This record gives sequence, C-alpha cells and structure tokens, in this order.
Amino acid sequence: MKTLADETRLDSYRFDLPEALIAQEPAARRDASRLMLVEKGRGATGEARFADLGAHLPPGALLVANNSRVLPARLLAKKPTGGAVEFLLLTPLPLISPTAEGGFFHAEAHGLLRASKKPKPGQRLAFDPDLEIEVLERGDFGHSRVRLHWRGDLAMLFERIGHMPLPPYIQRPDSEADRARYQTLHSRQDKRGSVAAPTAGLHFTPELRADLAARGFGWAEVSLHVGYGTFSPVRAEDIREHRMHAEFAEVPAETAEAVREAKAQARPVVAVGTTSARALEGSFQALGGIGPYAGWTDIFITPGYRFGIVDAMVTNFHLPGSSLVIMVAALAGRGVILDAYARAVREGFRFFSYGDAMLIR
Repeated sequence: MKTLADETRLDSYRFDLPEALIAQEPAARRDASRLMLVEKGRGATGEARFADLGAHLPPGALLVANNSRVLPARLLAKKPTGGAVEFLLLTPLPLISPTAEGGFFHAEAHGLLRASKKPKPGQRLAFDPDLEIEVLERGDFGHSRVRLHWRGDLAMLFERIGHMPLPPYIQRPDSEADRARYQTLHSRQDKRGSVAAPTAGLHFTPELRADLAARGFGWAEVSLHVGYGTFSPVRAEDIREHRMHAEFAEVPAETAEAVREAKAQARPVVAVGTTSARALEGSFQALGGIGPYAGWTDIFITPGYRFGIVDAMVTNFHLPGSSLVIMVAALAGRGVILDAYARAVREGFRFFSYGDAMLIR
C-alpha cells in the first residue's frame, strides 16, 4: 500500500541501472529504436518498433512536439598561457538582445565557464577572432554572468566553432555525426536555443510522420529551450523541497487552438517528450487554462499533480531519481514506472538521450 511518504521521498524514484545500458551512440536508424508500451495505472503491456508508433496511439490523438533546436553551444579554447578554457552558453540564443558599438555586437548572457585557472571578473577570453567572452561575475559550479563581444551572425559563429553539448553521461567527445543525430528533424533554425535535445523527438522520421498523418493523427508544436538544468540532480530527500530550474517556453496560438479543439472533441493530447509536457502544463498553470503563451516556466510535476492538458506521452528512459522520472511517475503511477523500468533493465532497453522510448497511454 502506497503512502504519502513513498510519493515524496527521493529514494522512491531511484533504481539500479547498469552502465552498459546507457546508450553512447544513436540507433542505426531513428525509428528503429524499441518502444515499450505502458498503460497508466496498469503497467507495461508489450513492446513495438518505434516505426509502428501509429498502431499504438490512442484513436484521434493530437501529438505535440518540441521544435527547439540544439545550438552547438560548447566552446573550447586555449589561453595565451596554454591553459584550457571551456564555455557553455546557457542563455537561449533567441533571447539574447545585442547592442552594436565599434563594429562589434555586445550582450550579457549566462553560461558555464571552466578553466585550468579560474578567470577573474573583467577578464576577456578569446574563442575566435570574431568572438570574445568577458567575465562579469562568477557563481557556484562554474555558473557565470558574462558579456559576449562578437562580429557577424552569432548563431553562425556558434555553428562554425561550437561543439554539440552532449549529455555528461555520454562518455565520448562529440562527433560531426552528432550535429545531425542529436537534433530532431522537426527542429527549427529560428528556435536554436537548447543545450540538450528534446530526445523523445529524435525517433521521428519523415516516413513515420507521413504514416501518422495518413492514420489521421494531428501534429502541433511548442518550443521549450532545454536548459542544462535538465541534468541537475534532485538533491532534496523530500522532493517537495526541490527547486526546479526555469526554462523558456512558447505555445503558439495555432497549437493552443489545436489543443483546445482536441479537448473539446475528447481526443487525447500526446506530449512528445517531457519538454513538450513541461511547455504545455507550464502554460496551463500560468494561464489557468489553454491559450497562447511565451514565458519562463519552473513547473515541477510530481505525483498528485492533475494534468490540465497532457493525456499521454512518448518519452525516453530517464536517470534514476531525476525530475523526469518523477514527472512520468506523476502521469503513469510511481509503481507502474518503477516496474516498467525494472523490465527495461531486464530486457536490455537502451537508456537516456540516444536510447529507446516508452509510450505512456
């Protein structure tokens, strides 16, 4: 019998995960990954190929996906003394507001700064002849407030000299192939603001999208610029004391209308990933209903939360004790999720960003 203590203790969302199950490379084909089928309140009922997703979605479902694009936001350089320096831009690129002066653009931003010797406020670090980063203020764990100084198009600069910010559990350098594979095919160039991929969307191909459309399923999009906080562990043993990181979300008017119509027709809304769910539920919480939205959300979805929009979810397998495991437990039931994850471990499912997927319906 579950108790309130079970639902609120961080230990209740931890599980043993063999390191060998953490996917280090993507599947040969995006939609060739495995798909575990999970019924809310009931448990895992089977397995399918992701390419056959349409055969297992609830009738009339509206899928809502995150179209944010991953920026190659990780910069590497050497100081004149030879020491290494690394910077990861955390401020979503679409939210940076530049001013122009002396042939350069300037803008304040936040990022993670690591160096062999900690840079001091006022110090400038050159990453390219067209890009310098001035340290303004140092915080904990490498968090820094900086001023960017650049010439030309900032997005193109990062595309040229930046590295893909692969998650810390992928134990290899990023490769040229990651520039395509650690990116959803529905991501938009004008939404380059994420430092982590909305990974449930990585499985979708043009062929699968065409199959879903032919079966009559709807498709709508939101933008949630995934921050590095998505990898931050929940440190509070009572999860009610955890302070969630904020991310910028946009629900356009056409998506809000599609969701409103689906709800009016009793058709289920399927979030493609936890980031889409966060955008939808964050906007619902902020507005008190369904509507267009653009703003920050720090929503933390835990068991007992009443979903205002999301009825089902396509999601990857997440880290033990993470806010994402807690979110999917809120949708499916904690026991259901823990049992499903135990089954995934037994049956060799691949975990995390480049891993397999689950359909919670």
